[in-house]
Amino acid sequence: MKQIQVSDSNSGGRSSRNDEIVSIGASARLDTLPEDCISMVVSHTSPRDACVAASVSKTVKSAAESDLVWEKFLPQDYSSLVPPRSVDFSSKKEIYMSLADDSVLIDDGKKSIWLEKGSGKKCYMLSAMDLKIAWIDAPEYWKWKKDPESKFEKVAKLRHVCWFEIRGKISCGMLSKGTHYFVYAVLKIGGSGSRGLDDTPMEAQVGFVGEEAASKTFVLLEPKGTYLRGGYGCCYSSSSLTTVEEVEDEREADGSVEEPKERGDGWSEVKLGNFYNGDGGCDDDGDEIEFSIMEIQKGNLKSGLILQGIEIRPMIEGEEEMVIAK
Repeated sequence: MKQIQVSDSNSGGRSSRNDEIVSIGASARLDTLPEDCISMVVSHTSPRDACVAASVSKTVKSAAESDLVWEKFLPQDYSSLVPPRSVDFSSKKEIYMSLADDSVLIDDGKKSIWLEKGSGKKCYMLSAMDLKIAWIDAPEYWKWKKDPESKFEKVAKLRHVCWFEIRGKISCGMLSKGTHYFVYAVLKIGGSGSRGLDDTPMEAQVGFVGEEAASKTFVLLEPKGTYLRGGYGCCYSSSSLTTVEEVEDEREADGSVEEPKERGDGWSEVKLGNFYNGDGGCDDDGDEIEFSIMEIQKGNLKSGLILQGIEIRPMIEGEEEMVIAK
């Protein structure tokens, strides 16, 4: 089985825990300890570290790949996420790798969950079916369709709207504690092209329900200048039309406008914001994270978007971004 390439995502340029483990192995003969003691030490690190520790010696490798170690890296509810074929798995490490390599549909197929391979942190995608989309029940504005590149049964295709609004939320209790998360919209453009997505900045917000949104940014749902047009469909007055120059004005005022980037799976993603799920997790009332994408002021026509869902992933090494502290 292919092993994880290791570097501690929380090291920030400092010596990582796996370096310490290898150092201990070299200087203090870690492999002379009883195997269950080695397993206990490694289980308090991370999946990355366990894979590096396995290279120290045959004894440490056996300990680092034991079920004692890898069950610690699995979420407590992992048994409900493993499909019936789990009888074919010979170890907890194989189960872990299965959940890291492939997402599992939950909540009647409206969400998917998987593990970030290096850390074991939970990742989710909320399908378009699990979001609140303005006018989604009006077939002249939106339509549901199947897409062979989607992990979900249906995706939402935008026919045309002027009032664009998408909202969603997730319980922080479903997420990994003590974790910085990023939120992304996963989308693409239909074969017939789009209108109003490459030149209309939309406001994206991420935050805790009941509190002022602490992460606000502007996003485009298609790279700027994809279509150069001489005119724009409009629902309101001509004075509310958005131009490419206005996008630049938004950049100058706000500092940046996020644009979609290709993922390599047939979809693109645009970052909506970030948050921190504290070590305490949820309070007794059950905190929730909410996120939104909205453009209701300018009134220009928007069409051609295909939305798979909203993805929530933990920050990994190299993603040096400001986060919301809870």
